[in-house]
Amino acid sequence: MARESLPLVFAAGAVSAAVATVFAYRWKLNSSETELIINLPDWLVSVVNTNKDREFSSDDEMISMAVAIASQNVSEGSGGPFGCAIFERDIQTGKAKIFSVGANRVVPLTNCTLHAEMIAIQFAQKKLKNFSMKGAKEGKEYVLCTSCEPCCMCLGGTMWSGVSELICSAAKDDAEKIGFIEGPVFPESYKQLEEMGMKVKREVKRKEGAAVLEKYGETGVIYNG
Repeated sequence: MARESLPLVFAAGAVSAAVATVFAYRWKLNSSETELIINLPDWLVSVVNTNKDREFSSDDEMISMAVAIASQNVSEGSGGPFGCAIFERDIQTGKAKIFSVGANRVVPLTNCTLHAEMIAIQFAQKKLKNFSMKGAKEGKEYVLCTSCEPCCMCLGGTMWSGVSELICSAAKDDAEKIGFIEGPVFPESYKQLEEMGMKVKREVKRKEGAAVLEKYGETGVIYNG
């Protein structure tokens, strides 16, 4: 049974009292029209706990985590073929640790906004108690790694999130090849991020990210195609 503890709660008119942790996100379907609760599935909580002390030192290592989340999300049947991990990186040493994660939960939780990137961003900002990751901690910066280039919604969320770097695995074309509609995202969109000071790296281990999409495309629900 999925865990119901340690939720992140949003209530109409006010945000509920701060919870003890932000590593439990799950959409709770209930009769209330003024409250929702979002938790991570148990398997993803375990991924975080297993890797919380691990140091990441390369783009390949970090993007592999995002792709692994996407792959397991498909195999667990807990959502779409997209995964995201945000890393907190020490500016001086260049070493990074997992700070927050997200997996696509659109279909099981009946919410079109629950893309992997959006969930990971909300986790990170809740943890920091700040609406932006930029300058939130002295000597730290945040890197958003996603198993596929963001859709138009997630690209906007990434822009406002305050991350210093965006790393993507599969390309927009890979997602659209199996039927997903990614919206108005263009080369100029990434240029805009770079002009704002964000580093952007695309198609890092693209083959691995695309393979997750291809597998999902065989049997998965293309919910916005």
